[in-house]
Amino acid sequence: MGSKRVPEVRFKGFSGEWEESILGEIVQITMGQSPKGENYTKNPHHHILVQGNADMKNGWVTPRLWTTQITKKAKKGDIILSVRAPVGDVGKTHYDVVIGRGVAAIKGNEFIYQLLLKMKVDDFWVKFSTGSTFESINSTDIKAAIIRVPDELEQSRIGNFFKQLDETIALQQQELDTLKQMKQGFLQKMFPKEGESVPEIRFPGFVERWEAKCLGEISESYSGGTPSVDNKTFYGGNIPFIRSAEINSKTTELYITEEGFNNSSSKMVSVGDILYALYGATSGEVGISKVNGAINQALLAIKPKRGYDSYFITQWLKKQKSSIVNTYLQGGQGNLSGSIVKKLILQIPSDEEQTQIGNFFKQLDKTIALHEQELDILKQTKKAFLQKMFV
Repeated sequence: MGSKRVPEVRFKGFSGEWEESILGEIVQITMGQSPKGENYTKNPHHHILVQGNADMKNGWVTPRLWTTQITKKAKKGDIILSVRAPVGDVGKTHYDVVIGRGVAAIKGNEFIYQLLLKMKVDDFWVKFSTGSTFESINSTDIKAAIIRVPDELEQSRIGNFFKQLDETIALQQQELDTLKQMKQGFLQKMFPKEGESVPEIRFPGFVERWEAKCLGEISESYSGGTPSVDNKTFYGGNIPFIRSAEINSKTTELYITEEGFNNSSSKMVSVGDILYALYGATSGEVGISKVNGAINQALLAIKPKRGYDSYFITQWLKKQKSSIVNTYLQGGQGNLSGSIVKKLILQIPSDEEQTQIGNFFKQLDKTIALHEQELDILKQTKKAFLQKMFV
């Protein structure tokens, strides 16, 4: 943490240097011990088991597994620190829980919790991490960690400040989650169920049955390619090179040259084209291009024909993602293909109804995006305060 002994930003009335301490001397630390596998259950009446980061969401323990065997325990209100990859993640628990070997329980105040969050942001634990397969830290590393702390009153002021900020972030996160759940509900009700030709919810004035069409009938589609990575002259140009993780982004990490584009099977897409991810972890993800750029072989560009609405088709593909992945990818592994996507059958209403449905979801997506931006600003604000209000 360097030699700095006072924070950059401080509450009025506090002065003097923060005191250097050893974490293990000011808090109680309990290392986890995993129960035997045969004692794991899915029964909520048993003891909640916390094994690692997967059992925490938005800074809190979220029950996922239970156990009939008690090994090591954390009490309600304890801090949970991940000691195996990803090392250093921190959360709290609303419950008494059993802790496995992937975590440690720390009895500390709000100041200590926020300090541990800052240590994670600063990659404090990286220098202690060991293991070629899984990074980990041990009891000695944690207990011997050198920290700097102010007096109890200043700790309390800092802790309360960040607690209120966390509550604001949590409220924003809750509003965002509610919006996303609401959208999922509308997707289920505003498109016909399988085997039906009308949706449960419609805009006033529409009564006609929807018509079944293959996606390939109502659109043109193509995938792209990747310029040779061995040729440096193919990269660093002014053509955005869109990859599957960037289908909803306004920027791209890579840019290619005209030479690279002309010497590859990459294809151009325009703002407004549908982009559908075919390969890897993002298979089945869909977005609408926000840039004019080139695509690689992992993406399928879909251009609806006249009379068919891009946003309507995009929302149907989002609704069908789980069904498509479960049908065509074994255990979530493998790739989709352009031929599979073209054969997908969807129900289509009139042009006007497509447009109304597309515009409805477009506005809802804008609202969701605005909430995501506000949440990101709050998180960045907190990150900045962590850097300025701790030593």
